[in-house]
Amino acid sequence: MKKLLVLMIAMTMSMSFAQAADLRVADGTITSAIENQLPVDKIESYRADFGKLYCFTRIVGAQEDTEISHVWYYQDTELAKVTLPVGSSDWRTYSSKRFLPQWSGQWRVVVLDAEQNEIATIPFLLE
Repeated sequence: MKKLLVLMIAMTMSMSFAQAADLRVADGTITSAIENQLPVDKIESYRADFGKLYCFTRIVGAQEDTEISHVWYYQDTELAKVTLPVGSSDWRTYSSKRFLPQWSGQWRVVVLDAEQNEIATIPFLLE
């Protein structure tokens, strides 16, 4: 009985890891706006005084409902973390961040899966 229980736990854990390993970012971009669940542009460099930008991600490979996180970094400092649901095997989602004009420099959004594994990094520059 103990062997069966251990085997069932091991199988459940390996299935969970396999599902997380299949999750990936098919499209990730920084944009000035979202319309009809899609980014209106792709930003690699932008004015620091713009005010607000969005991080759009299209997540593929989910085997069941899960979540991801967008972690917004200014240089090496985490300034925001937004947890977002993923509800199908092809899911579009986004988060946003407001900026102060003095926050010019290197930025990035790190995308994490539910187990906090990095699945993508989207860099951009505020000038």
